[in-house]
Amino acid sequence: MASRPHRRQVLARAALLVGCLFGTALPARAQQVGTASGLPVPRYVSLKSDHVNLREGPSKEHRTLWIYQRAGLPVEITAEFETWRKIRDSEGTEGWVLHSLLSGRRTALVAPWKKEALLPLRSSAADGAGLAANLQAGVLVNVKRCDGSWCRVFGDNFDGYMLQTNLWGVYPDEHID
Repeated sequence: MASRPHRRQVLARAALLVGCLFGTALPARAQQVGTASGLPVPRYVSLKSDHVNLREGPSKEHRTLWIYQRAGLPVEITAEFETWRKIRDSEGTEGWVLHSLLSGRRTALVAPWKKEALLPLRSSAADGAGLAANLQAGVLVNVKRCDGSWCRVFGDNFDGYMLQTNLWGVYPDEHID
């Protein structure tokens, strides 16, 4: 099964090809805006709290499906309804959370689809750059910036560059300053 970033890259390339065939170039990621926030949807954010109820619908009357217990965990907002945001996590679980429990702080998970793998964190944004650390799949990182290929990430006792395709929490080719 292909990983999510790979599927998104394939879909983005297909959209660009279709746009070129019809004489108009389409952006790699269609920019829709949320009806409540006016911000792009989909977009990545992180959990603000270490206790976030994921609900089956956009109200407190809806059943709690899951309780997240890890502040900083990246999630993708896929829809908005008033003060509620529909999110998806790295495992594909979807549900609704109050917008006040989400943060614009960008974080990512190191290749959660590569269970038990160690991935290189480089001292600069190049394949041949020195090794700053090896990070285990699933490690939570803070995203400082991305250039479309590499992201500068940091955490407790590490700081360096990771290939953007090895991160869940940033889009392929996304630029973050």
